[in-house]
Amino acid sequence: MTPPAGTSPVVELADDRAARRGVRLFLKRDDLIHPELPGNKWRKLKHNLGPAREHGTVLTFGGAYSNHIRATAAAGRIFGFATIGVIRGEEHLPLNDTLAYAERMGMRLTYLDRAAYRRKHEPGVLAALRDRWGGFYLLPEGGSNAAAVRGCAELGAEVPGYDVVCCPCGTGGTLAGLAAGLAPGQRALGFSVLKGGFLPAEVERLQRETYGGRRGDWRVEDGFHFGGYARRTRELDGFITDFADRHGVVLDRVYTAKMMFGVLALAERGAFPEGARVLAVITG
Repeated sequence: MTPPAGTSPVVELADDRAARRGVRLFLKRDDLIHPELPGNKWRKLKHNLGPAREHGTVLTFGGAYSNHIRATAAAGRIFGFATIGVIRGEEHLPLNDTLAYAERMGMRLTYLDRAAYRRKHEPGVLAALRDRWGGFYLLPEGGSNAAAVRGCAELGAEVPGYDVVCCPCGTGGTLAGLAAGLAPGQRALGFSVLKGGFLPAEVERLQRETYGGRRGDWRVEDGFHFGGYARRTRELDGFITDFADRHGVVLDRVYTAKMMFGVLALAERGAFPEGARVLAVITG
């Protein structure tokens, strides 16, 4: 496998739901950056590669279907460092496609029950992991840390000329960096894919950790999570099918489908001013 190269393309989307409100809609196809390290997964990992190589081993966390686990395993294979994946819950055999892929890439898998997983950043839990696995570079769940925010800020610098730039939000790292990288007059809109209302505080925490304070004009939209992380409804499934039929783009139901549903719903409500250029990032 070869490393990612270049930036991702932008395409204009002809969709009557936005057009009849005078809104021009664009897609930033970050999912096309690399087949194994798409979109924000690559942007988050890019500036973590140096310390990963220095330590020789990365340990990170995720659920059984985590794209972050998958991407970290692929990055280890491509860039030459060992990887350990701490998976939420009990081991189930045979492994699902995500974990089987991670294992093929050389990732060593271990498991924490859900109670212990909620305490995964506590010193005692981390000490036990270090006793078992030795020294490692710790990468948070979802890959969101200061290095990841700096990588996502490069995304903001790639999209001049758009009034609103949208992204899905799970851990807040992509929005934190995107907003910091936008030019004055642009604003970032993150669509939460989970409920709870805690993401704005997390985005601010990541920006403080990276830059010392809040950066950019941004907001989290909390009205399109469809019941919580990875939750789905008939309405969302129907939207995914319709979007693929209209535009030839298959949205993933966990992240980008919820964002695009929200973008189009807001456009229909008149939430964007007439003439606005709205860009949605397909994160992969």
